Amino acid sequence: MASIQMTRRQFAASTAAALALPARSAEIAGGKPITLMVSYPAGGGADVMARLIQPRLAEALGQTVVVENKPGASGTIAAGQVAHGPADGSLLLLDASSYAVNPALFPKLPYDPDTAFAPLAVLAQFPNVLVCTPSFEARSVADVLRLARARPGGLSYASSGNGSAQHLAGALFEQLAKVQLTHVPYRGGGPALNDVMGGQVPLFFANVASSLGHIQSGRLRPLAVTAAVRCRALPEVPTMAEAGVKGHEVLEWNPVLAPAGVPAPVRERLAAALRRAMADPEVLGRVRVLGGDVFSGDPAAFLKAQRQLWARVIKERGITRE
Repeated sequence: MASIQMTRRQFAASTAAALALPARSAEIAGGKPITLMVSYPAGGGADVMARLIQPRLAEALGQTVVVENKPGASGTIAAGQVAHGPADGSLLLLDASSYAVNPALFPKLPYDPDTAFAPLAVLAQFPNVLVCTPSFEARSVADVLRLARARPGGLSYASSGNGSAQHLAGALFEQLAKVQLTHVPYRGGGPALNDVMGGQVPLFFANVASSLGHIQSGRLRPLAVTAAVRCRALPEVPTMAEAGVKGHEVLEWNPVLAPAGVPAPVRERLAAALRRAMADPEVLGRVRVLGGDVFSGDPAAFLKAQRQLWARVIKERGITRE
């Protein structure tokens, strides 16, 4: 899997490529407003990224960019609408990491995941962090493994629902560590996080951005981050590999996609504008404050690898939406 960390050389190269885009390029879709459709509600991680890049994207393209939220069905409602939308660059999808999970989780989608989209960018990557309620007896991942092996199925972890990022992070943890935990699904990450802080469920694979304040206040104890390198926002917290669970790299990320029929020159212009937006120092600073880093690899290859990973985990663990 791609690391969330860029070398200085990679960042310099990506910044130079982004800034090479003229301030005002040729108009897309006849100059009409470009809609960036977000597959999740206002206020969530995907929405935060959309509103962070929106003014920079508009500036890079010299056109109006509008953010529209279209939540529902783990992002598949928005994805279906964009997939069948105008193929002129005027309608784009900003999704979340569930985009790579849904093809294996849903028996039928309102679009063909293999042919419907042209990936333009993966904006940034954010690690998860395994947290527990402060009253829980475990002080490390080693403690969690010891307790789990002593009582198979006796330890529980919360998630925002079946097939969610937190559920899959837990399933991969069980698989790699060869332990059995009990999954407790909730209707959303907020209720799950509240019950972990309240002590009803001991463990949670939380997003760093949404849990950082609670960790800093002492309401959650961090045990390990799910990235290949330590997180800038939590430098004292080990990675899963350092904690003894090698291969457990689970990142949350936001892809931007266009309908597959959008002409190649338009796709290239949009991709360059997105790179320029992500190279903005304010955007980069905000992403890093939230514990993430700008993506520097090939979006199409990354999405393919993510789909393969989660399809395998979902099949091997027998995970369903129900």
